[in-house]
Amino acid sequence: MCLLLQYGFINTCLKSLVVEKYGEEVWEKLRLQAGVQDTFLTFEVYKDEITMQLVDKACKVLGVPADMVLREFGEYFFEFCKRSGYDHMLRTLGGNLYEFIENLDALHSYLSLSYQEMNAPSFRVEKNEDGSMHLHYYSDRRGLYHIVPGIIGAAALDFFNIEISMEIVNQTEEEERTGKKEHIVFLVTQNPVLPYEERKKYSSSPPYLADSEKQRNLVCPVKKSHWKTIRGIITLGRGKLLRGFDPVYPKSLWIDTKTFCNGLPFHMVFDKELRVKQAGVSIQKIVPGLQTMGICLDQYFSIVHPEVPFTISSIQKFINSQFVFQTRREMMPESWKQRPMLELRGQMIWMESLQCMLYLCSPLLRTLHELEERQMHIADIAPHDVTRDLILLNQQRLAEMELSNQLERKKEELRILSKHLEEEKKKTEALLYAMLPQHVANQLKEGKRVEAGEFKECTILFSDVVTFTNICAQCEPIQIVLMLNTMYLQFDRLTTVHDVYKVETIGDAYMVVGGVPVPVSTHAERIANFALGMVIAAKGVQNPVSGNPIQIRVGIHTGPVLAGVVGEKMPRYCLFGDTVNIASRMESHGVPSKIHLSSSTYQCLKYKNFEMTERGEIEVKGKGKMHTYFLVRNKAATENEIMGRPVKDLDSGHASVQSFQEGRTETAPSSHQTGRVNLMEALINSSPREGETSLATQLINSQASLLRGLE
Repeated sequence: MCLLLQYGFINTCLKSLVVEKYGEEVWEKLRLQAGVQDTFLTFEVYKDEITMQLVDKACKVLGVPADMVLREFGEYFFEFCKRSGYDHMLRTLGGNLYEFIENLDALHSYLSLSYQEMNAPSFRVEKNEDGSMHLHYYSDRRGLYHIVPGIIGAAALDFFNIEISMEIVNQTEEEERTGKKEHIVFLVTQNPVLPYEERKKYSSSPPYLADSEKQRNLVCPVKKSHWKTIRGIITLGRGKLLRGFDPVYPKSLWIDTKTFCNGLPFHMVFDKELRVKQAGVSIQKIVPGLQTMGICLDQYFSIVHPEVPFTISSIQKFINSQFVFQTRREMMPESWKQRPMLELRGQMIWMESLQCMLYLCSPLLRTLHELEERQMHIADIAPHDVTRDLILLNQQRLAEMELSNQLERKKEELRILSKHLEEEKKKTEALLYAMLPQHVANQLKEGKRVEAGEFKECTILFSDVVTFTNICAQCEPIQIVLMLNTMYLQFDRLTTVHDVYKVETIGDAYMVVGGVPVPVSTHAERIANFALGMVIAAKGVQNPVSGNPIQIRVGIHTGPVLAGVVGEKMPRYCLFGDTVNIASRMESHGVPSKIHLSSSTYQCLKYKNFEMTERGEIEVKGKGKMHTYFLVRNKAATENEIMGRPVKDLDSGHASVQSFQEGRTETAPSSHQTGRVNLMEALINSSPREGETSLATQLINSQASLLRGLE
């Protein structure tokens, strides 16, 4: 199997393994720790470091040793290649495991036509007398050899119905090859064969393969059964039964030298000293020096693959591998030195009787463009040589790959755009939900009419800044804006802590409600705790005139309201009813830095661990005499709990945020979103305090002064 470590194919496979077996969350955690992107393009070249980082982080995140991760990856990589369309290509490599491994380098060579930047490992296999094999693995990349048992083991089980064990018997630096860094020798032995019926549930092989094919003997030959022997008998001629095949050779070779050199235009014969004895006509044309018989082959060519020294002994050791030769630039005619050097690919055949090596080869060309660059033509290649068809087919294949790559890039761009669109949609929704209750906003988005809702009991709070009109008169508008923003940011955070709904802010007036838009029985306690937090928070905001902490008045009342959306352009979620007016009166008749309660709110909080003091009867405009109270503190909560600050847990030593949401029997969505109410209607009739204008007039004047200042 070829490991396309430079291409996105391998990283995509690794992602697929993690997602399929461990889930999207594990992959996201793994890739963030590795610092890599989420998606890889199949034909894009990536640095090896990305793959190594992913493998390293996978070991740490999953808590699994590297050898187990790589072996599991090898098994999955085999299945991933099959699912990616390489199934039939892999099945046809050989009739047994020995042939399969022996032809892996040929598969790499073929795939390099499409994956031109591929740097694949190399394999060499040797049979032993006891039926085992020695598999030699060569790679530029250190530490990935544990993938090999996973891949080879999965192929043996799936294609040939055998189980194998692979043991490392040697691990050295390169000696017999050049350029490679790691040489691992595996001892491959066969384990007992599983019955097909028992094994098929573990295999993903297509069911259409015959049982006879599934039961073929592969790695290490085992003794054939009687019936296998019978099946190996072939009936020929007049009924004679012959086992095997014995070729028949002529007494003399019926081909003359000239015909041979023309019929095989790309071939060379050389002896043990690498002296050229014979060469095809086309190769003589491309390398004129070969017309001088007796020259040394290594003067004109270098071995590109396999990376071995240019000696007969090294070539004989790797004689089952495909050999790629490249012409030496310095030996080419002066006018040809600007051309790309020609590569030849073919097989070596040792002729024992002549003590010479025959190199049968073809030009290694991927496209018509490469053919033109070397000033060659299709006619230079023999008609029987499939290289002709391969060049034309690969030209089309590369065009298809480029189109596929473009489509993959567009798909990734669309995925990124879709992700950004989703993020923007969430931002838009967050902004919308900050202006209207979520269920109301969703109804409006769907084009539905929002019906007004009646709430039998809720608690409303109003607050304002003491002497706000005087502050506005003595300060720059920007100072007022900064002061209010500092205060409101803290108030807004408290709405989240205590789960109440922010309705409106106009100037220095701030309005919240508990029990709307989602009814809860603890509305009064939530508003009371929120009010205590407001008073504490206000002490941290400076008066821009005096430099002292600002003072606020807070008024609270409990009662029924009607709530609904008013208007189509800039729709507002409004509260209607006498409860709104009474809550406003509690604020306007309040005392600086005090929380003023109506009797109905007092009754709700009476048995709830709140300390309250009686104010007595006061005259309230439009309502006559009312018995009111002041809220002092929550006897069961600390200031940190009221403010929702992180509190050190003495038992565990960990920081935690305690809020009044803990222990509630009722749950409600977070109601800190900004809503709106027609606050001016609620405040227009508020009675003025001594020495001050009415609250409504105060708000109008302050907004006007702000606008004049901004102009």
